[in-house]
Amino acid sequence: MSEQEMKKTAGSASRTKSIAFCGLGIALITVCAWITVPFGPVPFTLQTFAMTFVLLALKPREAAATIVLYVLIGAIGLPVFSSMKGGFAALAGPTGGFIWGFALGGIVAALLLAVFDKKGGKRPVPVEIAAAIVFLGVCYLCGWVQLAFVAQMGMAAAFAAAIAPFIIIDAVKLAVAIAVAHAVRKALSL
Repeated sequence: MSEQEMKKTAGSASRTKSIAFCGLGIALITVCAWITVPFGPVPFTLQTFAMTFVLLALKPREAAATIVLYVLIGAIGLPVFSSMKGGFAALAGPTGGFIWGFALGGIVAALLLAVFDKKGGKRPVPVEIAAAIVFLGVCYLCGWVQLAFVAQMGMAAAFAAAIAPFIIIDAVKLAVAIAVAHAVRKALSL
């Protein structure tokens, strides 16, 4: 086999691996979205755990693609969001801003992580923590604004209903996701 054929085969295997990881990430996020506990206007799910895990376990480009594809799959109507919802109505509803925020936050966090990946070596844990917090902050901001607008709530009331009750819970989910992502990356030598 020539060197050119070997490179082509290696590139094809790498693309296949990336597609498989993205598919598994979408499946994980979907299953975690289906684990729903009613908690006021915004349900408790494990989506933020799964998305943070995906952000940190996969390469930044793969992570951003996974999260954006998840949102797009739900937008076209597949029931991948919490309570097995999908479609434009879920995105336009009171909690839809959180869904849009997943995509936007995933892109911003992946860009932050990509800066450090280009420098070579392992990403520092504080950078991964910062990326997870940025991701969650963007999700919160988008969800907060849309809830206040769509539900015609004041900003303080929307914050009290949709963000304040989740801050500690989400901090725990982020911490666990960071630890699990490190274990998976180490086990798979990613």
